[in-house]
Amino acid sequence: MPTYDYECDACGHEFELFQSITESVKRKCPECGKQKLRRLFGTGAAVVFKGSGFYETDYRSESYKKGAEKAKKAKDSAKSDKSSDKKKSKSDTASKSSDKKAD
Repeated sequence: MPTYDYECDACGHEFELFQSITESVKRKCPECGKQKLRRLFGTGAAVVFKGSGFYETDYRSESYKKGAEKAKKAKDSAKSDKSSDKKKSKSDTASKSSDKKAD
């Protein structure tokens, strides 16, 4: 159940009221009794969803993030090593085929 902010346009009385979402908006001011009460737009509270039905990566700890970053760097460096090995093997194959043509 949310807390709503109310203000009376007649007397300026401001207050908060804890009421159900389905409950109708209050119109009568508890201070002056006039029908000049209006509900204000509040800032609201942040909603945080945690559990098995949500993205678990949204709430990872700092230590997990650091470990994942290190793993990513290691993976990237392994990829660069593999690509340089492929370049070497292609150049070796090209030089071998040119050697065969020369014979």
